[in-house]
Amino acid sequence: MSFFENLAFEAGVVARSLGDYVRGPALRLGVTGLSRSGKTVFVTSLVNNLLARGRLPVLAASAEGRIARVALDPQPDDAVPRFPYEEHLAALSGPGRHWPQSTRRISELRLRIEFARAAGWNPGPARLDLDIVDYPGEWLLDLTLLDKSYARWANETIAASRAPARAPLAGAWLAHLDRADPQAAFDEDVAREAAMLFTEYLRAARGDAYALSTLPPGRFLMPGDLEGSPALTFAPLPVEDNVEPAAGSLAAMMQRRYESYKTHVVKPFFRDHFSRLDRQIVLVDALGALNSGPAAMRDLENALTEVLRAFRAGRASTLGSIFRPRVDRILFAATKADHLHHVSHDRLEEVLRVLTSKAIARAKGVGAEIDVIALASVRATREALIRHDGEELPAIIGVPELGERIGDQLFDGAAEAAVFPGELPESPEGLFEGDSLALPEADNALRFVRFRPPISPKGAAAPHIRLDRAVQFLIGDRLA
Repeated sequence: MSFFENLAFEAGVVARSLGDYVRGPALRLGVTGLSRSGKTVFVTSLVNNLLARGRLPVLAASAEGRIARVALDPQPDDAVPRFPYEEHLAALSGPGRHWPQSTRRISELRLRIEFARAAGWNPGPARLDLDIVDYPGEWLLDLTLLDKSYARWANETIAASRAPARAPLAGAWLAHLDRADPQAAFDEDVAREAAMLFTEYLRAARGDAYALSTLPPGRFLMPGDLEGSPALTFAPLPVEDNVEPAAGSLAAMMQRRYESYKTHVVKPFFRDHFSRLDRQIVLVDALGALNSGPAAMRDLENALTEVLRAFRAGRASTLGSIFRPRVDRILFAATKADHLHHVSHDRLEEVLRVLTSKAIARAKGVGAEIDVIALASVRATREALIRHDGEELPAIIGVPELGERIGDQLFDGAAEAAVFPGELPESPEGLFEGDSLALPEADNALRFVRFRPPISPKGAAAPHIRLDRAVQFLIGDRLA
């Protein structure tokens, strides 16, 4: 990108930030996470618990009775789809209760929170407009492409695909890659086949059986209106960095389309949405990676380190909040804690702390506040002690989803079951050792099944685990 293109891009970011400031003070909370991490459920439960005055003892303003009213307001961005809160709440609590569809696009919702300030220099009534911005984690990983040339991205992606965990999944695409000649004349059929095989590899890696973290470009797995467009019809080729490919070659066209993807997809997302965030929660399906073995755990660790590269983390100043806001609080949250007995909740947090240690060290170095938490946005199980062979064992009880299996037992999606999920080890380092990808059929002491949402009384707030602690970290200081 040229100097003048950079200048124009930065001017666009500043203009959006200034527009937000003129519209009035608000806190923009970004909610993201990689596939199946529970973004939609988190937003729905957060809004539901604030609106319905759910039990949030760690949220100081709630515990102290200082929240007077919470209501939904029209969102400030008319061109952004509204987060369908009512639809998702109905899915969770209706007669045929089920988990809502996962995040496939950006959406937004505004909450107006009226509260009384705590005793201090400025007591009395106050208001916080909370803009919740929900977006796919794959889009966040795309932001790392802004600083990468086509050659660097291509060679890094090819190297990752040849790793022991990924190579079997990438076989068809790697075979095509071995036959391709980057310097040959461009052929649209060759480009389409390469993009298709590359996308199939990315989709296979993300599947339930392997739970490997998605590599960018994120829109390859959720193309929307761009499906079939040239901006999504490219793939990595082995080319040298800092060497311009020959005009008219396959490599030249792949490079051009990669740059077009950054220009027309990645930069607008950064300018119009991501650069305007004040706070961020990154949801992590650590249990899914644990199910899939040490290779998936290391893959997730690398992905979370890449995630932090995208954030303009740092402590915000008054002037900076007007012209170039920064994300000054970031929360990493391991979801689905209700799939474990509470004796393992702190251990799940420790697993996430190890997964994010490199990323957290980088963010702390520029002044952002970071925290790690294990939570369940909606608690689908309850705990019990079950006697087995004369011994009391900690178990969780819930309704496993239709088709879930433990050993020879296949669940029908209607009956409750007591499940012994196993205990996480006190030291998580051993979970990262080895190159295996454990498939669901494999014998695994830590086997997590998926449960249906709980039956909740009409109008009641969704039950949760540690959601209040997450909310206190993310917005508690603005309700003081």
